[in-house]
Amino acid sequence: MGGWVIRIAIIAVVVIGGLIFRDRLSSNASDLKVGDCFDKPGETTDTVEDVQHHPCNETHTGEVVFVGDVPGDNASYPGEAAFDAFAFDKCSAAFTTYTGSDIYSQEVLNMGYFFPIQEGWGKGDHGVTCYIVRTDGATVTSSFKKTP
Repeated sequence: MGGWVIRIAIIAVVVIGGLIFRDRLSSNASDLKVGDCFDKPGETTDTVEDVQHHPCNETHTGEVVFVGDVPGDNASYPGEAAFDAFAFDKCSAAFTTYTGSDIYSQEVLNMGYFFPIQEGWGKGDHGVTCYIVRTDGATVTSSFKKTP
């Protein structure tokens, strides 16, 4: 009986620790949610698997403004042009809603997005994640979200 109590206690500590430190853990890019701040991976890679999460009041380079799925069946990979069109439509509107300003009036901020590779698409990953970055690549220590 005592062994089960210890196991349950260990699992509880791990789960609670994961919830408390979620903003500081490295995790899959597809786990990002609107409002999450993270470090944008370098430009040297085509495939992004993990990103480093941060609380938005700590140094970071990206902030998520939209997460959504591109429609389509798993057998027909849409290609980068279709993802570009989807992101152009969804990301710019989400930027305006999230920040209260128009992306096209910005000189300091820009948008980026993650989209699934063909292998992931075939397995049901249709997610696109749009995020804000500074055009100069500088870090920030606050959220871009408009205050009510």
